Amino acid sequence: MDPTDGKRDTLISAVEKAATKAFQPSRDDASRSEGQRELGSLLSRANTMALMSALSKLTQPERVPGWLRVHLMDILTLLPQRPDGVRATLEFVFSVHPSGTVKSSEAGAPQKQGANITMEALKMATNLLSAPPATVPPQQWFPGIAPQLLTLLDGIEGPDLVKAAAYVIGFGVLGRKQFGAPGTPGWKEFAEPMLTKINPTLSKQGPARDSLALTAGSDDVVDLRKETVLVGADELYTSLKRLSSLLDSHPNPGLTKRLLAPLMSSLWMICTWPPTSKEFDERYRRPANTLLHIYLKLSGSADRFRALLRKLLDNGNAGAPNIRWVYDQVGDSNLQVKYLRRSATAADQELDLSLLEHKLDAFIQLLQSVGTDSDISTLFLNLLENSLQLTEPAHEIKITSENKQQTGFAVQLIEAKVLQKMMEKLSNQLVSSWKQMFELVGQILGRSQMSTVNDDAIPVALSLLNLIVTAPGFQRSNAPTDTLASIESSLERISKAQDTDASQTARNLSLLLKYRDAMDDPSERTVAPTDRQVEDRKTYNLAISYITQADSPPPVRTEGLNLLSGLIRASSPIVDIQTTLVLLSSLLNEDEDYINLTVVRVFTQLANKHPRSTTKEILEHYVDAHERETTDARLRFGEALLQVIQRLGETFSGETAKQVGEALLSIAGRRGHRPKTQARQERAELLEKRKNKAAKDVWQGELPDLSELDEDQTEEEKARNEIIAQIVSGWESKRGAEDSRMRASALSLFSVGIEINVAGLGAAIVEAAVDLCLNVLTLESSPEMGILRRAAIILVLHFVRALADAREHGKRLGFGLPDSSREDITRVLEYVAHTDNDGLVREHANDVVESLQNWQLSTLMPPETLDGSGSTTLTKLAGLDIGIHSKPSLPPLQPGVRPRIEEIE
Repeated sequence: MDPTDGKRDTLISAVEKAATKAFQPSRDDASRSEGQRELGSLLSRANTMALMSALSKLTQPERVPGWLRVHLMDILTLLPQRPDGVRATLEFVFSVHPSGTVKSSEAGAPQKQGANITMEALKMATNLLSAPPATVPPQQWFPGIAPQLLTLLDGIEGPDLVKAAAYVIGFGVLGRKQFGAPGTPGWKEFAEPMLTKINPTLSKQGPARDSLALTAGSDDVVDLRKETVLVGADELYTSLKRLSSLLDSHPNPGLTKRLLAPLMSSLWMICTWPPTSKEFDERYRRPANTLLHIYLKLSGSADRFRALLRKLLDNGNAGAPNIRWVYDQVGDSNLQVKYLRRSATAADQELDLSLLEHKLDAFIQLLQSVGTDSDISTLFLNLLENSLQLTEPAHEIKITSENKQQTGFAVQLIEAKVLQKMMEKLSNQLVSSWKQMFELVGQILGRSQMSTVNDDAIPVALSLLNLIVTAPGFQRSNAPTDTLASIESSLERISKAQDTDASQTARNLSLLLKYRDAMDDPSERTVAPTDRQVEDRKTYNLAISYITQADSPPPVRTEGLNLLSGLIRASSPIVDIQTTLVLLSSLLNEDEDYINLTVVRVFTQLANKHPRSTTKEILEHYVDAHERETTDARLRFGEALLQVIQRLGETFSGETAKQVGEALLSIAGRRGHRPKTQARQERAELLEKRKNKAAKDVWQGELPDLSELDEDQTEEEKARNEIIAQIVSGWESKRGAEDSRMRASALSLFSVGIEINVAGLGAAIVEAAVDLCLNVLTLESSPEMGILRRAAIILVLHFVRALADAREHGKRLGFGLPDSSREDITRVLEYVAHTDNDGLVREHANDVVESLQNWQLSTLMPPETLDGSGSTTLTKLAGLDIGIHSKPSLPPLQPGVRPRIEEIE
């Protein structure tokens, strides 16, 4: 017996014995108390992973008495609360879940790094960790698992566990309203520890008062000028890193907005901190800059950029009512958060004007990288309006403090500087819509007669009006009537003024505006786009930029796909179908699970509007005639094709269904040959032989099998790994043949097509598919072809069910199943049910044989129809007349006379 098996059985029996003694109802209290102490001591000494495996076996149905199973289940559900319980839970689920198959590259070696992480296993682990047991309230459950999951986000345990932890936090906890809304237990334990380290204003607890004085000795000198450190440099770095890992690994735009919205100002302060060293940039500035870019791309607007302007030179939050703090650099590579004493006033925080140019350049770069044309234009017009003082004159005397006056002057200086730099570097993006500028000009000229604007306002307004009127897209007929009348009236008034320059310009513009439409050739005049078309064009360009930019993080790319999805649902003519299909195909080639799920959803939405183009694009990559795609990429296109077929439903017919069916059969057939793949395999085989020969020369003999030296594996596990290695290696292409996984995928997709609309595929294609499946079941009987035979038997089962459903609902398919074909299929399946080496194939074969027998019985009766009274019109069954008129007439029974039943031969 293997020692590992002995240890495992010993732990199971020990736990069962101790738990029985601890919870046996027939024992007295003293005995149960002693048993509970022994059980607690045993559980504290046991390894979490081993204990989880033992308890999972003990809690199986009918393994132990019901009263004992309840207590063991309670112990099992509380194991994630151990210091290593979260990781043990993740690894245990990944190792036992059926979807965690071994990769071919790992098949020949034991799994020392844990099982493969599949989406199905990850969802199961998420449900186990994120849903508190019924006996534990969320306020107690989440504090036990939150520190462990947040630690996994640090990446010390590997990138796979980072993604797993991000999925549990983002989808399982913060993605649910009951746990992830602000103020809920999940938000307090997962979000607040990260957010409050970056922005202490969000913390509801202030620093301890007079902490320095309380900790000082009787003879110590207390320096009251020294501030308390709220957040250490390492804590701030860790919070930025964890937040970045969470949002990159779980790209949910909605969650990203909720987490980053309260951090916008803080991220701006950190990412625009004066550069000091490369390490400082790596630890603080670069993560903060990335997070700020993500947030502004997802929810940027002119108002948010204006809010950043108001805090352009701020450091921390000196005016907060609960916690007053500032960022403080320590050395060349660290940044910490320091508590600001209440005795310090806002005047103590002098504006550092030397940083103004640095901050202004950073702001303009931010506008260029994440601001849309609409955002830039709106911000420019707002700043321009303020600079021209388009406000009503004050009729009251207001007294303001010196500090507020200084702040107001600083804001005016900053806005003037930004306006100047925008006109220098963003001149092509300042006016996205001439109507906005036209209305602004109307306001300036309208208020000039009330002397509420400065002397430079009128020349600036006339210059802007000249740019608008002479623009190629301007048409007088499209201008707002009220604004146009106001501008013409103002131009007439200004032209009669004494100022010769302004009056002459106003007269010229008045004439130009009056005869503007007559200047253009009617044949060359273009129809102005509607507001809807303009907005759709902006949204489309923004979506494409989000998706295609090389440095776009996953949340931004997901938001771009969501914008594109909205245009597709609205049937916007702006969307270029062919370009969009090519773009989606390029994204599906990338190995990013969350992005791929969104891409597949967009594919299905496109299929609603353009089924032929969408299926053709997907089929090209799925078939991969030029052998450019990997098997994993082709399988992802297969998933997209599955969703498209299911979305099309009854419309999956005609030329589209024929193309799909023929392509799937060409992949599933045994004659597929891929010459480029064969050439790559031959080169890889030759290279492997050379490596083995060189290794043998060094070793001076045959290479030893190092897997035999692993003492942690039992004989059962070694045998299992050998079988898995043989099966997985058999899936891959041999001598240029098609990969077995692709063939099984093609048959599975064809089964879905039959289930959705068997009539749409046509008789010839369905007949060829059934014949192919029968050949697969009889000729390809090796263990590695088990997945292919399973797909084949499922296809035959769906075919028989489709025939039965069509007959039951009175639907004409245009083809059927003759008795000779039915007998041939039954004979083959009965043989498979007795001889196949795969238990699941044998089980499905018996199911299909039973379905064929039931279908044969149903053919003895005509299709079920109802007459007007709701009763069936069935009158004969296999030669027996059972109609209503053929019932024998029985003599009426007299009262008190019982009917006599006689047995006849």
